[in-house]
Amino acid sequence: MKKTSKIVAEILLFLLALAFLSPIYIMLVNSFKNREELYSNALALPSQFSFQYYQTAMEKMNFLLALKNSLFVTIVSIIFIVILASMTAWMLVRTDNKLSKVIFMTFVATMLIPFQTLMMPLMEFMGFLRDTLHIPMLNTHGGLIYMNIGFHASLSVFLYHGFIKSIPVSLEEAATIDGCSKFGVFWRIVFPMLKPITVTVMILNVISIWNDYLLPSLTLSDKALRTIPLTTFYFFGEFTIQWNLAMAGLTMTIIPVVIFYAFSQKYIIKGIGEGAIK
Repeated sequence: MKKTSKIVAEILLFLLALAFLSPIYIMLVNSFKNREELYSNALALPSQFSFQYYQTAMEKMNFLLALKNSLFVTIVSIIFIVILASMTAWMLVRTDNKLSKVIFMTFVATMLIPFQTLMMPLMEFMGFLRDTLHIPMLNTHGGLIYMNIGFHASLSVFLYHGFIKSIPVSLEEAATIDGCSKFGVFWRIVFPMLKPITVTVMILNVISIWNDYLLPSLTLSDKALRTIPLTTFYFFGEFTIQWNLAMAGLTMTIIPVVIFYAFSQKYIIKGIGEGAIK
């Protein structure tokens, strides 16, 4: 009976995996088809595998420039998120009072607020900063990075907070007795021990920031500043949609994230489990 239930469970998991992977299959095979093949049968394999649509998509997207913009925005955002969120979480854990608990619960509460409810007031406020205080928050990578840090801080602090609780205070006390400063205690003792959760935070935020379309579309108007998700939108016109070029562009978009995920996946389950449960 147990063997039968195990086989049934494996079959169900296999079918579920196929359901999740089917969009990737559709995107990949249709990126090699011409328009006639694509509209005749979207699930069939292409008659020939040619990278001409990838080349056309790269030219129309100005892919290398968009890739550079996406890499810059994502990498700088992740660096600041990791540094600020880890330091914030450490101070909240080690400062055991009512104020630290209120601040932490505020971070957790903001995770429940949908971005769509904030985007219009946010853009008005950023426009106010630009027009009144002359701070370039709109149509700049710096402004987009600043907003990315704010919107991704809550989850990052939450994960770091749970993980840091598992680190013995005695290690920090021993380092302090040996003459290590508070700054040194964190960077030399605490932060190296946060590697699993740091990789998890990086992965979750990289996927979110790299694939984000809505916030960059509201922030960036200059074509030279646009990220990859914004450039793929060129293939979806008002009257026609170039599906084969769009599929090729989307395939190139996900490749960097897949590579990053493949090298970092062993830390995901460990980091999320220890960060959210402990």
